[in-house]
Amino acid sequence: MLIPFLIPFIIAIFLSINMGGSGTAPAFSAAFGANILKKNIIPGLFGLMVFIGALVGGEQTAKTLSKGLLAPEMMTYITVSIILFAVAISLLIANILGIPQSTSQSTVLAVTAPALYFHEFNSHTLFVEILPTWFIMPIISFFLALFIGKYIYRPLRKKGYTSSAKVNDNPILKTLIVIMSLYVAFSIGTNNVANAAGPIATMASNEIGVSDANFIHVMILATLIVAPNFAIGSSIFGNKIVKKTGKEIVLFGRIEAVIIAFISGSLLLSASLIKGVPTSLVQLNVAAILGIGVAKLGFKNIFRKTEVNKFFIMWLIAPIIAFGVCLLLIFLADEVGLI
Repeated sequence: MLIPFLIPFIIAIFLSINMGGSGTAPAFSAAFGANILKKNIIPGLFGLMVFIGALVGGEQTAKTLSKGLLAPEMMTYITVSIILFAVAISLLIANILGIPQSTSQSTVLAVTAPALYFHEFNSHTLFVEILPTWFIMPIISFFLALFIGKYIYRPLRKKGYTSSAKVNDNPILKTLIVIMSLYVAFSIGTNNVANAAGPIATMASNEIGVSDANFIHVMILATLIVAPNFAIGSSIFGNKIVKKTGKEIVLFGRIEAVIIAFISGSLLLSASLIKGVPTSLVQLNVAAILGIGVAKLGFKNIFRKTEVNKFFIMWLIAPIIAFGVCLLLIFLADEVGLI
């Protein structure tokens, strides 16, 4: 019994490694793109802040993923293993292609698959709480960055206030960019760690008979297993993804890096702490980068870039892959009597 029970934990570690690769870009692409941090120190900083964020503010999002879409009693070790495996496969494909992908969207679609199959689907959570957040948050991120870039940053830049070497080499500004990157990584911890830790905690609670009052303790243990592996994933996959996001969409300066990090990190943190909605920081971050890019280059120039088109395509495909793989495996497991 012990070996089957350990399988979802092993898959969760594999998934968290992939999440670490995908999540590095929205956290540190701004600092990397502005040439503040070198790539070899990013994984350690990223992993530390993700771990702290998960412990401090990850409970609400974990409850949404583990109890909000599928009945908790359905979270057996087989179902959880299939869910986590399907998400990991979708993220692995995105990481190999070097495209930052939404872990949260793949996870939500993967959890939805068994919920639909077993007729236990909670439509209110998905259609009223989660989906509106997915559409609204990136739009807010884009237009906030566009507004700040067009009406605050660009006028200052024309007057030479932000483009001078004295301003850009100011150690206070450099420190602020690093702080913003750490802030974004912390926000990732409050939201994305729950994609693996939430289902794992619910499964473990079911197996050992933990009450709802003590769920937080199991959640902390699951977080201790999952979160450290984000740093490993960052070391393996992060460099390629950070380079694509930070260098190849649009070159931006150091003040712009602060704007991008603050907008995306704040929006994700609000989604985690206020409603516990699993949200895509990748999309919030890229939306902010695009907003700044449009303010500098215009709509036509920025949306003609090849990398932007690749991002949009992968964002659509990866959650569908997660849903399809999960549904197929759930069906096969049910057919052979494993569920």
